[in-house]
Amino acid sequence: MRVIGLTGGIGSGKSLAAQYFANLGALVIDADQLARAAIERGCAGFDEVVTVFGDSILKDGDIDRRALGELVFKDPSLKLKLENIIHPWVRNQFEEAVASLKADETLVYEIPLMYETRAQERFDIVITVEATMENRIARLRAKGLHISEIESRIAAQATREQRESIADFLIENDGSEDDLLRKVENIWGELADKDVKK
Repeated sequence: MRVIGLTGGIGSGKSLAAQYFANLGALVIDADQLARAAIERGCAGFDEVVTVFGDSILKDGDIDRRALGELVFKDPSLKLKLENIIHPWVRNQFEEAVASLKADETLVYEIPLMYETRAQERFDIVITVEATMENRIARLRAKGLHISEIESRIAAQATREQRESIADFLIENDGSEDDLLRKVENIWGELADKDVKK
């Protein structure tokens, strides 16, 4: 049983790396998806968020994530309030997933804010995916984010140096998707070799 933390700045390509790990046989969980689920209509988190932020963040009865995102990225105190609602629920889901792992399984947990939440202690191995700022911005622009949104989100995250300081493996993702796949396969193979030698 192995629990891997996969991090990286926004636009670095960590979600694609996570997908490749899944293709190789890892169980992959995305902290962002858990965070989204935590505030879906019908969850306790939904009611808490609406109580704290008001009806202005609602669109057709659901939370408008873009409106919510704009609020919290501008105001650190609001960001903290949102995190205090979401993080305990997400942590609980993660712990349940780890508890249910079988002896020969590997869990890859995609967590953008690993350094910021000091979560590295929860993992056997930490991998960070990094890319040049130019490439990250280009990828995010291609997804439809405005430059002001990109800048505020990058500014709200840890620096590359901070992420690298907690990582056991660094994946430089400035090449093609095939290049990224090869790097993921190399790490997967290295970890399998370590298991054989144990």
